[in-house]
Amino acid sequence: MRIVVLDGYTLNPGDNPWTAVDALGDLAVHPRTPAAEVMERAKGADILLTNKVRLTEEIINALPDLKFISVLATGYDVVDIRAAAARGIPVSNVPGYGTNAVAQHVFAMLLEMYRRVSDHAQSVRAGQWTGNKDWCYWNSTQLDLTGKTMGLVGFGNISRRVAEIALAFGMRVQAHVPRPKPHPGYENFSFCDLETLFATSDVISLHCPLTPENKGFVNAERIASMPAGAILINTARGPLVDEEAAARALHAGTLGGLCTDVTSVEPVPADNPLLTAPNCLITPHLAWGTLTARETLMRVTAQNIQAFLSGNAQNVVNAHLL
Repeated sequence: MRIVVLDGYTLNPGDNPWTAVDALGDLAVHPRTPAAEVMERAKGADILLTNKVRLTEEIINALPDLKFISVLATGYDVVDIRAAAARGIPVSNVPGYGTNAVAQHVFAMLLEMYRRVSDHAQSVRAGQWTGNKDWCYWNSTQLDLTGKTMGLVGFGNISRRVAEIALAFGMRVQAHVPRPKPHPGYENFSFCDLETLFATSDVISLHCPLTPENKGFVNAERIASMPAGAILINTARGPLVDEEAAARALHAGTLGGLCTDVTSVEPVPADNPLLTAPNCLITPHLAWGTLTARETLMRVTAQNIQAFLSGNAQNVVNAHLL
């Protein structure tokens, strides 16, 4: 079996070898693949692995040898799963590998916004403490998480872990889901509608997939409904948030802060309005990328391939279409 990886660099920049995948076939790894070269590099592949390289209907139909696609991520919107299903090609993903990593990143950003640790550490290096008349100081109001309300849009694996951490900090947690889910049994937890969540949460964290229906759903109206000083966190998908509206609200001070690991276009273009907005933390889509998470991603990817080769494909996201 010929296995082709179209964009393997982020999974293995040098510290996470392809050994387990290499053992399963004739492996070719491309660190990155421009759109113009996808067809040529994918030609002759029985199995394709992709992270962010798009596999459209046109590309899938032009690859007669293709038998299986495994996405090097949980989200699989880069693959036309219907076109794959029409060809009888299962598409697998890797669910849950980044649950801890992403949940921890949510709180890394939130604590930075509430406590401004890096700003104060830099001020000490600049001499502000050395020459201070007092034994302590702060350049911004220090806030507690305890007693605040965390609102979660979506309630999958990552969102559940965020809820557990929030509860450990003494926060109240409420979540919105499009379809009813069983109560997880947590104290100080409830489900609510989206309008209530935005109107009553001190911190809102997005944990939902991007769909045509929810693109830009965090718009000017929703942002305006949030409590004064509220923080919005996005580790899901950039297009969920209307970035122009968020930037205006940050400049106006009606949105307390925005922490985002994703943007509508990635890498972020120089004219993205969030780059010049105050109280905005942007990280380069790295929430998922701890070494532990990437090792899990590599291991489960190999398991996905092995399961397919054994005739019992797992983690198939288009099974309902096959």
